[in-house]
Amino acid sequence: MGEKGAVKNHLHNNLVFDHPIGFDDDGRLKRTGTVWTASAHIITAVIGSGVLSLAWATAQLGWIAGPAVIFLFSFVTYYTSTLLAACYRCDDPVNGKRNYTYMEAVRANLGAFEVKICGWVQYLNLFGVAIGYTIASSISMMAIKRSNCFHASRGKNPCHMNSNPYMIGFGIAEIIFSQIPDFDQLWWLSIVAAVMSFTYSTIGLGLGIAKVAENGKIRGSLTGISVGTVTQTQKIWRSFQALGDMAFAYSYSLILIEIQDTLKAPPSESKTMSKATLLSVGVTTLFYMLCGCMGYAAFGDFSPGNLLTGFGFYNPFWLLDIANAAIVIHLVGAYQVYCQPLFAFIEKSAAKRFPDSEFITKDIKIPIPGFRPYNLNLFRLVWRTIFVMLTTLISMLLPFFNDIVGLLGAIGFWPLTVYFPVEMYISQNKIAKWSTRWLCLQILSIACLIITIAAAAGSIAGVILDLKSYTPFSTAY
Repeated sequence: MGEKGAVKNHLHNNLVFDHPIGFDDDGRLKRTGTVWTASAHIITAVIGSGVLSLAWATAQLGWIAGPAVIFLFSFVTYYTSTLLAACYRCDDPVNGKRNYTYMEAVRANLGAFEVKICGWVQYLNLFGVAIGYTIASSISMMAIKRSNCFHASRGKNPCHMNSNPYMIGFGIAEIIFSQIPDFDQLWWLSIVAAVMSFTYSTIGLGLGIAKVAENGKIRGSLTGISVGTVTQTQKIWRSFQALGDMAFAYSYSLILIEIQDTLKAPPSESKTMSKATLLSVGVTTLFYMLCGCMGYAAFGDFSPGNLLTGFGFYNPFWLLDIANAAIVIHLVGAYQVYCQPLFAFIEKSAAKRFPDSEFITKDIKIPIPGFRPYNLNLFRLVWRTIFVMLTTLISMLLPFFNDIVGLLGAIGFWPLTVYFPVEMYISQNKIAKWSTRWLCLQILSIACLIITIAAAAGSIAGVILDLKSYTPFSTAY
């Protein structure tokens, strides 16, 4: 089944809900997902703004460790994803009770205390992603403005500008979008996001290849950025931070079970999901290797923190503009896809806590000519607006793309990608303590915890270093 088949199937999944074909064992409409649709969803979720910091991360580690670490993360992600896929159904892989979300799987396999921790980590991570995306999109909007300004002045004007208006603009757009109920479930959103992320990633890759050809040589060294360009301690912190950036590029375990819930059976969902994970992690890793290595080959020690906005490339300026516009469009949608689950969680909790409050539960119908009436909920209006304002404010206070991305990658990587899947797998398969298998899984988990701590430390050190030379709200690029 070729690409056309995959696209056709993807559209079929998202569009055709109206004919009653039959139902699955849990009474829901028959699922129609295949290896191809699941892979498409995973690739859409994974290839995002994480790509942009990979050249910088590779530059910190060098030609040996850089690709090796990307490969290591891809292997760990693939392996723990197969463990997680086995936890979609409780007890029996074919007829067991389904878990529809990551949290449900944790609740079914581990217990109430772990669910609380998992929820906190998950929602903290989503909150962080919102901040990261606000910073990234404002940087891209500024890059469009600056590249046009450079072009107009033929490089004579340094074109410094303040990032705040762009962050505020992005915030206003998100406030409007966040009021659309179920915005994250619009079927065309993930197709648009996929097209956009491939557009800018491919432009970044193409420009990297062109730059290498222009230089006539491959830049960079075996051990990464040389001491002299940075100090010895800076090199250590930056190497740790690079680990976080690479981990962030692979963070999608949160939505793995939701994707698995779209698959048809037989064969069992966990088998299909393992195949889809192998395919999509393979494609993603190849793509990451190319983007990270080509960016590093093009710029060597001076690889920019964000490949398309660091002004390593000046021309062709229109191509850079297209890439950065694609980043902004992708991030506007991705922000909602990540934040809507958090919004829904808070709104459900509030409705449970205060069932009699009209402010929280009452919907006001507003007629819109030619459309269905819009349900305005005051609590939703106020809470989502405050949330977006808060993320925008924090972004304006800490506008450091690489450090924030590294910190997010670190916070999310060990608990969500490694710890919970490993613990659930041990609990579900009743693996005996101190058996060889149990020991191997624990060693994997502890090794990843050490990487996470190092990456978080590196990113925090990066933020502290940046803050020394920074006054709040006045970032100019």
